Amino acid sequence: MTDGRVPGPDGPPDVCHAFAGLIARRPDLRLDLRWAPSLRSTMDVVAAAGEAGAPQGLIVGAETQTDGRGRRGRRWSSPPGAGLYFSYLARPTRGLGLLTLAAGVAVRAGIARATGLFPDLKWPNDLFLGARKVAGLLAEGARVGTPEAAITLGVGINVRPAAFPPDVGGRATCLEAEAGRTVDRGLVLAAVVEELCDTLASLSAGTADGILHAWRAASPSAEGARVEWLDGEVVCAGVTAGVDSTGALLVQTPTRLERIIAGELTWHLVSGRPGRP
Repeated sequence: MTDGRVPGPDGPPDVCHAFAGLIARRPDLRLDLRWAPSLRSTMDVVAAAGEAGAPQGLIVGAETQTDGRGRRGRRWSSPPGAGLYFSYLARPTRGLGLLTLAAGVAVRAGIARATGLFPDLKWPNDLFLGARKVAGLLAEGARVGTPEAAITLGVGINVRPAAFPPDVGGRATCLEAEAGRTVDRGLVLAAVVEELCDTLASLSAGTADGILHAWRAASPSAEGARVEWLDGEVVCAGVTAGVDSTGALLVQTPTRLERIIAGELTWHLVSGRPGRP
């Protein structure tokens, strides 16, 4: 393992070939891809590099993670060679509150370009095909609110069938299972990274309306789904009513309209519809 330092630029042939094509086609993108056979967490490596002053565009990926993580301390299962597990260093100048939603829009667009599949987005950071999760995002920040702000965006995409842990297997799917064919993992990475760069550039330029429109159009559960959450020891419940301009989830309760900006929700989803543009 290479935890504690940024791994070298070498990577698997599918990833290297597709990434070289991206750099040749988009020389305007300032990207630095590093890859390791195994890491504890790509998030940790990129966060440390960000603290040390690394520029935006550093991408660290791994064939497997021994302690990949998702929201609220959960583990992200990372079977060797079965998915894309990488983290991207962002240094946004504005729109920080919408960063996770913007990343979701970008990952969805990249998957669609590479595979023809259109996952649904679920607030704040999950991508689903049908009723099963195919990808997830995690954003963690350091020095937020200062010119040195560094945001680590972790991305996990299930590409190939794998033996997931029992608590995950019933809720997960992968791109190849949904597409019914082999999926080029490198092309998925290149498309997602390109979309991520362009979407974050739009966010920093102050053009968030298009991002919000794209996210709302791709998230059927953002309106009309019943959710529950804890407020202290009190169980609250309501029906989702969209997201506002800051990215907060709106929930209509019997007495008022709530803004949810963080926390754990229990979802009782509306009937799923096929993913679509």
